[in-house]
Amino acid sequence: MRALRGEDIRKTGSGNIGATNVWRTYGARLGVPVMFLDTMKGFVPALLATIYVSHLAGVLAGGAAMLGHWRPLFLRFEKGGKAVATCGGAFFGVAPVVGGLGAAVWITVFVLFRYPSVASIVAAISLPVIAVALDEPWPVIAFGSIAALAVILLHRPNISRLRSGTETRFRFRRPAEPVKS
Repeated sequence: MRALRGEDIRKTGSGNIGATNVWRTYGARLGVPVMFLDTMKGFVPALLATIYVSHLAGVLAGGAAMLGHWRPLFLRFEKGGKAVATCGGAFFGVAPVVGGLGAAVWITVFVLFRYPSVASIVAAISLPVIAVALDEPWPVIAFGSIAALAVILLHRPNISRLRSGTETRFRFRRPAEPVKS
């Protein structure tokens, strides 16, 4: 956002660099491309490693992409994003049906409740379950379990806010800025 707006996204909203914070702060015009890029960050290395090496290499590449999104090198390993879109992209790369069904779970829960955190947690928990149900190779099942745990751990502050009733629902339109007189 610094290049487009001259602002550091880490200083606004939740302080995360991920798509949800960008969308909440700047709207869909910037949120959608960030979501796409976050997803591609997991998809491309996971797909290439899976095609050219193995499922194990694919999940390792996807896991590395998630880790890189959470603690980015270019931010000196400081706080990044919660790696949900990156995780989804990685699953589309290593197990497309699992990734697609996980995305469907995310969308369904989000539409019903409008809490991205709840949708992320439920979708992450669904990944290893779906992988087992579809008889995916063991690296995909293990990756689903580890990714689910990571997503839950990264959403601990959201879980606390949900419990206390202070988590904010997602709104598709940003509130109008008050007119300054």
